[in-house]
Amino acid sequence: MTTPPTGAPRPLPDRPDLKQLKDQAKDLLRAGAAPTLAQAQFQLAREYGFASWPKLKRHVESLRRSGQLKEAIDAEDFAAVQALMTEDPELHRAPLGYAKNGPLTWVAECRGKPGPSAARLAMARWMIEHGSDVHQGGDGPLMRAALNDTRIPMLELLVAHGADVNARWNGTYPILLASCEALAPKALAWLLDHGADVNVASPQYGRPLAMLLGTYARNAPGKQACLAALSAHGVEMPDTPMLALHRGRGDLLEAHLKRDPGLLARRFSEAEMSPPELGLKPGDGLCVTPVADTTLLHAAVEFHDAAMTAWLLEHGADPNVRGAVDAVGFGGHTPLYHTVVTLGAHTPDLAKLLLAHGADPKLRASVRKALRDMGDPELEKPREWREVTAQEYARAFHVPRWVNTPVLALLE
Repeated sequence: MTTPPTGAPRPLPDRPDLKQLKDQAKDLLRAGAAPTLAQAQFQLAREYGFASWPKLKRHVESLRRSGQLKEAIDAEDFAAVQALMTEDPELHRAPLGYAKNGPLTWVAECRGKPGPSAARLAMARWMIEHGSDVHQGGDGPLMRAALNDTRIPMLELLVAHGADVNARWNGTYPILLASCEALAPKALAWLLDHGADVNVASPQYGRPLAMLLGTYARNAPGKQACLAALSAHGVEMPDTPMLALHRGRGDLLEAHLKRDPGLLARRFSEAEMSPPELGLKPGDGLCVTPVADTTLLHAAVEFHDAAMTAWLLEHGADPNVRGAVDAVGFGGHTPLYHTVVTLGAHTPDLAKLLLAHGADPKLRASVRKALRDMGDPELEKPREWREVTAQEYARAFHVPRWVNTPVLALLE
């Protein structure tokens, strides 16, 4: 008898192949690790976490069919989708799509497409009518459709077939927050117009306004349109300089500036950047370079808002204004630091704007930052950069995909 394996099972390859698994079992037999091929196959199945070889075999075959279904959906081959799911109705529950929520979720997301085509809408309709649960994965289809303004026809189809605009994906994430997270104002307005609760609150994710101000997305016009949609549906917008900045309301900032001539040099505390009364958690939100205890100009650049950056500079903001320095010497960085690593588009535009107004790339500062709530413990470790220029900060940054290489080329 072979001995059952101990410890965690071996992970299967992303695309396991039954022939390769059979060859692995034969290798075990040839090596003397099992007395018969059947025992070798049983041992291999146990190593991969399955109770028997037939169960491993069925799993691999299921993955093969799921892969075929995904390819048919990606190609928008409606006939192939119908044939596969008619032959094997279990494919309606195949682990596809975001968080493996199911094939309907993958269809609804329209990944890589400008929006749902007629074929994709027909696929979704047919799948619902022939066994796909419109609520699969905790309302995964509706949540993924709500992420993009171009997917409104898919939202209409899903809601017409029973999806709930006030559902919570996975039981915790209100569908309305998806449009806020991705800064999709038309989808947000559609959900609100169709009964979504504008005052929905989640202990983990906060309220819609909190999501809009703290999301990773960088699309200033989209954010401003989302804020306008919330305001039109009754959400109160406090009259603060920071919220005026997020709303793109130069007129409101002008009024604040008249009341407080020192506004553009003022450093905003962490509580002002993330007001608890708006449902925000303490912290910088999903920012790369810290914005707490910095100025409106730092925030405008961090949130990749070219129009408000230009407005602030034209009204006298200092392009070399520094953030506050804490008791151990961290801080003091200028707005230029927010251009060299960014969650926004990798372009030199904002850096060019700052340089044209006199930003000095030779200035040094010390930066300490933990990228909070990124879902990756490695990214959330505090990082420190001592006495670095903006260029040196970017070169040493630990997430290469956020380094704005066009700005580095410009500065060098």
